[in-house]
Amino acid sequence: MPRPSPFVHRVPVRYLEVDQQGVVFNMWYLAYLDDAMTAYLLAGGLPYTGMLAAGFDVQLVHTELDWEASLGWGDVATVAVNLARLGSTSFTLAFALGAGGRPVARASTVYVVVRTDGSGKCPIPRLLLDALGDGSPPPSR
Repeated sequence: MPRPSPFVHRVPVRYLEVDQQGVVFNMWYLAYLDDAMTAYLLAGGLPYTGMLAAGFDVQLVHTELDWEASLGWGDVATVAVNLARLGSTSFTLAFALGAGGRPVARASTVYVVVRTDGSGKCPIPRLLLDALGDGSPPPSR
C-alpha cells in the first residue's frame, strides 16, 4: 500500500514539553521531527528496526528550523514530511508543522546513511530508497 502524499504524522503535545512561557520548549521540535522521520520510513514499508537489522542507520547532520507560531500543551501537532533531496549517501526531508489548521514551523533535515558496524557513511541502500519513495538508483556524484 503506497504512503499517502503528503505524509502527515500527528504528535500530541504533552505537559512535560511545555516551558514556563506556556509553549513547547525548542528542543522538543527536533524530537517531533525525528519521530515523524521514523513514521515516514515505516509508512514507506521500512520499520527503523528493519533498517538497523540490515546493517544501516541514518545520522542527522544538519537541521534548519523556522517558527511562525508556537505549540502548547494539549495541541496535536501535525508534521507533514516530504523527500526534498536525494544524494548518493544522504537525503533531505522537508517538514511542515502545524496545529489546528494553522502553520507553526518549517524545517529541513539532512541525514547521512552510515553502516552500523562503525565503518562510516555509505551509499543509500535499496531498502531505504524504496522507503523514501524513490524507485530509481541514487545519482552519481
